[in-house]
Amino acid sequence: MDAEDLNSVPGYEGHIEYLGDKKSDCTLRITHLRMSDSARYRFRFITSGEKFHGSPVSLTVTDLQVKITTSLTSRSVTLNCSTTCTLTDNPTYIWYKNGHKVKEDPSSQYSDYISDADSYSCAVKVSSEDTGRYSCAVENHEDLHSPEETLTVTCGI
Repeated sequence: MDAEDLNSVPGYEGHIEYLGDKKSDCTLRITHLRMSDSARYRFRFITSGEKFHGSPVSLTVTDLQVKITTSLTSRSVTLNCSTTCTLTDNPTYIWYKNGHKVKEDPSSQYSDYISDADSYSCAVKVSSEDTGRYSCAVENHEDLHSPEETLTVTCGI
């Protein structure tokens, strides 16, 4: 497949930026990543009559994922937010219920927070009031929520 200039591809305008001098530094910045940006990217070098292609670089864009696990023995539900991306050290995850931030305070029913570099979990003592759509985001990227997962509690456990 012949390479094309991304500046001429619909949907990329205002979304990409060529950095460097376009001679020896060929850096491309893609902002506001979308799932549709997952692709193989490469630079094409044009000299006097010759064309050369650089080795392709693969970009895979993924979402945060929420998984809900129930435990009848401990009378709780575990919400897990995870990613396959490499994040900064000790990222802070934020939970949302029905589109609103879940408040963290010591008296909250949300407890037993577990966090590592690529996931964040919290155990919830549930009641029917906890029924709702849950999603998560990484702090400073709150506009990038995970897809929502629905928790339905038909009676208190």
